[in-house]
Order: sequence, then structure tokens, then C-alpha cells
Amino acid sequence: MDGSIRLSAAERKRGLQVYRGSGNARVARRAHVLLLLDDGRSWREVMQILYMSSETIARIKARYEAAGLDAALANPDEQPPTLALWQVIVAVWLLQKTPQDFGFCRRRWSCEMLSVLLEEDHGLRRSPETVRRALHALGFAWRRPRPVVGPTDPDYERKLQDLRELLAHLPPDETAVFQDEVDVHLNPKLGACWMIRGAQAEVVTPGNNVKRHLAGSLVWGTGTLIVSPPQTRRNTALFLAHLDDLRRRLRGARKIHVICDNASFHRSRPVRDYLARWGHRLQLHFLPRYSPETNPIERVWWHLHETVTRNHRCRTMEELLAEVYEYFALHNNHYLEMHTNAALAA
Repeated sequence: MDGSIRLSAAERKRGLQVYRGSGNARVARRAHVLLLLDDGRSWREVMQILYMSSETIARIKARYEAAGLDAALANPDEQPPTLALWQVIVAVWLLQKTPQDFGFCRRRWSCEMLSVLLEEDHGLRRSPETVRRALHALGFAWRRPRPVVGPTDPDYERKLQDLRELLAHLPPDETAVFQDEVDVHLNPKLGACWMIRGAQAEVVTPGNNVKRHLAGSLVWGTGTLIVSPPQTRRNTALFLAHLDDLRRRLRGARKIHVICDNASFHRSRPVRDYLARWGHRLQLHFLPRYSPETNPIERVWWHLHETVTRNHRCRTMEELLAEVYEYFALHNNHYLEMHTNAALAA
């Protein structure tokens, strides 16, 4: 009796979410069956682990093979909850409309606003708390949205393909680096942390913010990070100083291919003059516009902020920069996994 099935990556992720947090023991149990079968467990093992009959396993497996994951997790005897008309109306407003469509100045919906609008437009009196409970029952949650870049580069695919070709056919005596700048602020970035319920933790700030800008490059193939000394401005001088560092620290490479974003100071006249002199050692390649996700060093900066700059308690910029460079020293040559996983340009 063949008990194996093959869940897609999305189905397995969905199954794990249901198993860990569905709140319904029966549904979680069915998800557990499918996950075990996907792991290659035999029916006998599943029966022993879950104290379940082979007939139940067979029904769950048959539903999955016939109609997919949702059908396998659903209880055929359970009727889906009937939605009231006002709940459907509210769901449509949240998904397709904004408060401005109804003459409000606000740009985000609130339960109070939905309550007022239900009464004004449909004569339905529902308190804000009733609306809030209904939203949770419908699967809505109050969360911060994820920002996405609106514009796109029409040459996105072509530029990425050119970079893939460059990296795939890089001569042994040449190297490539992914370059970018990062800002370090004395005012700490705020991040979530554990705190006692009902009490909010505090992060002391110095009051007057101080900024420093670092230019860095992630060496393709080795994961080595090269970071230049900090400067007070993010400009052409910062970029040229970093190019000088690359020339000195990568002397073994006949040519260095610098892959960077489209910042204006990366294309300035002083940079062009510099390349006219050092073009035999350095060549710039530009990533697609509006596509920071294609640069693997962005992942390094993200880990830097998560590890060092969020909620920090440094009183001076010198103290903070010492921790930043200590972090680089401890983790240098360990960024290979980042560049492998994060770079679309790879």
C-alpha cells in the first residue's frame, strides 16, 4: 500500500501553518497526516504516531489526490459559515476601496469609520467592537503593510541576464563585487523585542542624531566583505574612496567588475574621469533600476541592522561604529550563503 504523496513547496508551507496554528484539532490532525506522508512515512508509521486507522488515512489521502490540499483539510460534514450581508460589504470596502472614496480624509480604515459608514450608507447599526470581531473572524488582521517599489525597469530581464553571463564566464584572473552604501544612525532603529504585557520597553536616544555612511562590497564567489572607512556624506567622494580600497585590497585580480545600483553619484563626471584612468582595473556594471532585491549585499546590511543598530544603547557614534566594525570582523568571509540565496543577479 503506497502511502507517499508529494506536496508542493507552497502546499507544505500551508500545511505547516495549519498544523501549528489552525486552532482546530481535527484540521491540524489532517494536516499532520499529509505532512507525514509527504515525508515518506509508511501508513503503519502514521497509524502508530497518530493512533489513527488506515481508513481515515486513506480518506484524507484520496481527498488530497482528488481535489487538492484545501479539500483534504476540510471536513465534508461541516458547512461553511454564512456571512451576513454587512460583513460582505465591509470585506469589499477593505479589499477594494479606501476611505477617500467615501469623502473621508483618512487613508486607512478604522473600525469606527466602518461602523459609521454602515449606518450612513445602509442603515445598519453595528458597534466598532462588533466590526472588529467580525474582521478577525473573516481573517483580517491589523498589520503594517510591506512597502514595494512602484516603478519598474523595462530592461530588468536583459540586465539580469547580462550579469548572469558575466558571473558565469568570469575569467580566473578577474573578480566581481556587489557594491552598496549603508547609513549608520546614532538614533537607534527600533525593533520588536520581548517585554512584559501591558508595559512598553524604552530605548533611550541621544536626542541629536549623527549619521555616518559606509561603502562596502561583497566579493562574488568567496563572500568576503570589504568595507571602507566611514564618511559624513554619501556622495562621489565616498564611492571613489571605496574604489581605491578595492584596487588595493584585490591586487591579485587583473580586473574588478563592480556591480552597483543606479545612484546618481555612481555615474558622476568625477567617476567617469576616474574610470578613464583606471578602466583597465575597474569596470562598473549597473543593476536594474528600482530593484534593491537583486543586490546580495543588501542582505548583509539587513543583518547588520538586526544585530547591531536596532535598539542599540551606544552614547556616541565612535562607540557605535566600533560595534559595527567588530560585527564585520566577526562575520567576514561568512557571507557566501547570503550572496547565493539573495542575489537575483546570480
